[in-house]
Amino acid sequence: MTETTTEFIPAATVEEVPPGTSKVITIEGRRIALFNVNSTFYAIEVVACPKHGSRFHIPTGRVLSLPAVVPLNTYQVKVEAGQVLVLPVPHRGRGMPHKA
Repeated sequence: MTETTTEFIPAATVEEVPPGTSKVITIEGRRIALFNVNSTFYAIEVVACPKHGSRFHIPTGRVLSLPAVVPLNTYQVKVEAGQVLVLPVPHRGRGMPHKA
């Protein structure tokens, strides 16, 4: 069993994830996608099978298009001194497809 910390963990530098890009990171055995959307950072669990065309709302993990029906977990992110930090405690994604 993997022990989970309740402290933010360095995931990347701000320069490693410029606006409009993403990076897959692994923290405590979890694959997490880190996104920079207009200089705001978000982290969600990695999609297991992206070839089916499902889309997700990055800030909330909500499903935007089928065939997916289960929202993705999200992670708290903060930036300090040029470092992007992620809290490795997943928050359950919210919302059903096509609903706010």
